[in-house]
Amino acid sequence: MDWHTWIAYFVACWIIAVSPGSGAVLSMSHGLSYGVRKSSATIFGLQLGLLTILLIAGAGVGSLLLASEWAFNAVKIVGACYLIYLGISQWRSGAAPLATQESMPELSVRRRVLTGFLTNATNPKGIIFMVAVLPQFMTTSRPLWLQLLILAATMLAVDTMVMHGYAASASALRGFMRSARAVRSQNRVFGALLMAVGTGLFFVQRASR
Repeated sequence: MDWHTWIAYFVACWIIAVSPGSGAVLSMSHGLSYGVRKSSATIFGLQLGLLTILLIAGAGVGSLLLASEWAFNAVKIVGACYLIYLGISQWRSGAAPLATQESMPELSVRRRVLTGFLTNATNPKGIIFMVAVLPQFMTTSRPLWLQLLILAATMLAVDTMVMHGYAASASALRGFMRSARAVRSQNRVFGALLMAVGTGLFFVQRASR
């Protein structure tokens, strides 16, 4: 891969990662609820989901999803329903102030990783975008697996930094979330955002052929 091609892709990765989406909402939600350190498990799950999408796009399966209306709609519905489920759970979660939440049950590391993974892996918008973007930075004159490895490593590194930035920004507000009313408002805001993103996925259409 040429240096100038990688630079262009690196810039594209930042634009993709910074763009608000379900991953950003989830990172901010967990950052505010658990702090940055514990949110790292969620972000790790997000990266596993993103890696899955990259491999799907790189292997050409993404093109199959775009070509098959049934497969595309199945992925879309699963992803939308899962985000709406997360939103409803967040909306209905308890309203204990953060000062007392350390003694309350919270999502296990495994659950946070799984939540992050499913949030990204079931996002058809991510598959569409990667199928459209990756070929622009790959060439048949060089080993495809090596190019895909470089592209994936770059994207995961950038997205990890951005998601931690979102989590850290939200975590910085934890000092203001000392009342049950404030926590309830936070849960409802992020719950509504997750439900809105999930609902929006129902309107995602296959690329025209």
